[in-house]
Amino acid sequence: MAEVSLGRYLFERLYQLQVQTIFGVPGDFNLSLLDKIYEVEDAHGKNSFRWAGNANELNASYAADGYSRVKRLGCLVTTFGVGELSALNGIAGSYAEHVGLLHVVGVPSISSQAKQLLLHHTLGNGDFTVFHRMSNNISQTTAFISDINSAPAEIDRCIREAYVKQRPVYIGLPANLVDLNVPASLLESPINLSLEKNDPEAQDEVIDSVLDLIKKSSNPIILVDACASRHDCKAEVTQLIEQTQFPVFVTPMGKGTVDEGGVDGELLEDDPHLIAKVAARLSAGKNAASRFGGVYVGTLSKPEVKDAVESADLILSVGALLSDFNTGSFSYSYRTKNIVEFHSDYTKIRQATFPGVQMKEALQELNKKVSSAASHYEVKPVPKIKLANTPATREVKLTQEWLWTRVSSWFREGDIIITETGTSSFGIVQSRFPNNTIGISQVLWGSIGFSVGATLGAAMAAQELDPNKRTILFVGDGSLQLTVQEISTIIRWGTTPYLFVLNNDGYTIERLIHGVNASYNDIQPWQNLEILPTFSAKNYDAVRISNIGEAEDILKDKEFGKNSKIRLIEVMLPRLDAPSNLAKQAAITAATNAEA
Repeated sequence: MAEVSLGRYLFERLYQLQVQTIFGVPGDFNLSLLDKIYEVEDAHGKNSFRWAGNANELNASYAADGYSRVKRLGCLVTTFGVGELSALNGIAGSYAEHVGLLHVVGVPSISSQAKQLLLHHTLGNGDFTVFHRMSNNISQTTAFISDINSAPAEIDRCIREAYVKQRPVYIGLPANLVDLNVPASLLESPINLSLEKNDPEAQDEVIDSVLDLIKKSSNPIILVDACASRHDCKAEVTQLIEQTQFPVFVTPMGKGTVDEGGVDGELLEDDPHLIAKVAARLSAGKNAASRFGGVYVGTLSKPEVKDAVESADLILSVGALLSDFNTGSFSYSYRTKNIVEFHSDYTKIRQATFPGVQMKEALQELNKKVSSAASHYEVKPVPKIKLANTPATREVKLTQEWLWTRVSSWFREGDIIITETGTSSFGIVQSRFPNNTIGISQVLWGSIGFSVGATLGAAMAAQELDPNKRTILFVGDGSLQLTVQEISTIIRWGTTPYLFVLNNDGYTIERLIHGVNASYNDIQPWQNLEILPTFSAKNYDAVRISNIGEAEDILKDKEFGKNSKIRLIEVMLPRLDAPSNLAKQAAITAATNAEA
C-alpha cells in the first residue's frame, strides 16, 4: 500500500504495540473511525482487532484501564460530548494511578466546527473545544487534530506519551479526517518508546550516595509500591532484592509487584507437611520471594511487619504513591531519615531531590554496583506469614478473616486478581500471592464499581496472552450494582473470569466509616445467582456459599479450578464483618472527616 486512511493508521500503530482490543461505545461522530478497526490484519491476513462494544463509556474506561494494567497500553473510543464526558471518571482514575491509555474521541467535522453549527451533543454555544479543555487536567498530553499532514506525527506523539509516561492521553479526531489518506511508509518506522536518558552527573551523584548509605547500614529494607509495576521496573526491583538480600515489603497498591512465593494452589489445610515444604522452597537460593516480608500499611500493618519496616536504618522506596488508604492514613513511622525514594521522574535522597533522574535507569545502574556495597550485610529473617487457617467445622459461617487466608492456597501462578474498593481491597492484603501474579485494585482513586469493568479488560488481555491464565474478581454486592451491565460484555466475548460477589448486605465500608444503620448505606437486594443467565450466559456456574464446608467444597474441586467457564460465586457474609485492617482504617477515616 502507498497510502492508508488516518483511522487505519491509528489502529495499525496500536497493533504494533500489541493492543488488540478497543473499548468504547459507538456514536455518530466515531462510526467512520470504527470501520477502520476491521481493516487491520495480522501476518496471516486475518483481522487483528476486537471492538469490545461496552455497555457504557464509564465501563469502557474501566475496561481499558484493566487491559492496560496487564498489557501496558489500552485504548477506548468515545463520541463527542456525551460519550467522552461519561468516560472521564475512569480516565481520571487512570491518571491518578499511572495507567497508560489512549482516549480517542470522534468529534464533528472541521467544517462543522468552523461554522459553529448548533449540533447535537454540543452545549449550544458553538464551542467545540470545551470538552477537550475538560480533559486537559487529567491527561498527560492532548491533541485536537485539524490538519491531515501533521496528524500521523500527533498520533505517534500521543501514543508515545501514554506508553512511556503511563498516563492517559486525549486525541480529538474529526469525523471528516479519518477517511483521508496518509503515507503508509510512516508505519515502517516504529514509535520511539525509549526513556530519555538521565543526566549522567546527577545520576552518578545519586548512585554514589545510595551506595554510601548501603555501606553504612546494618538493617536496610526495600519498600515497593504501585509505580514500580506501572513503570516497568519489576525486573530491576527483583534484581535489587536478589543481589542485596534485603527484606522486601510492599504497600497495598504495590501488591503483585514483587514475587511473594505463595503456595500455587497447594492445599495447606489438607497436608500440614506442605507448610514445611513451602518454607523450605522459599529459603532455598537467593530468589526474591524468599525475602518477601509482607504488606506495610503504617499502623494498620501486622505488628511484626510494622516493626521490621520502621526499625530499619535505611529504606529504599521504589515507586511510592503515598495516599491515605495506601499508608494507613499517613501513619508511616520510620525511625530513620535515611530514605531513598525512586520515582518515575525523579529521585529523592533524604532531603535532596534530583529532578529527572528516573528510577528505571537509576536502578539498572545501581544494580551494577550494589553487590559489593551490600557484601557486609548479614541477612536478617523476614516476618513469617501465616498460610493456613485455624481448623474449624464445616458448619461455621464464613468470615472475611477466614476467606482471605483460605484463597491464598487456591490462587496459582499467573493469576490476575482484581479487588474492588471496599472490603475486597483491604482483605486481599491479608492473602499471599503465588509468583508472577498480577494484582489490580484502585486504592488511590477508589471509584466504586471500577473492578467489574477492569475485569473485562483484564480478561480480554489474558485471552490474548494465554487462554489458560485465570482472571479472578472480588467485588462487593453494593459495588457490583454500579457496573453490573459489563458482565454482559464479559459473556459476549467468551471470557471466563471468576466473579466472587461478597454479599454483606450493602456498603459495609461506608457503614464502618459513618452511618452504621443509615438507610443511605442500604441497597436493594438482588438475585445475584440469576445475573449470568439474565445476560444470556450459556456455559456457566452460579453458586452460593455461606459456610466453611461449602467454601472448601468448591475450592478443592479440580474442575472449579480450571479456567473453562464463567463462574459467579456469591459469598454470604455477616453485615458488618470486615477485614481487621479495614475496621481500623474506617475509624481513622471517620475521625479525619470529623476534624475541624
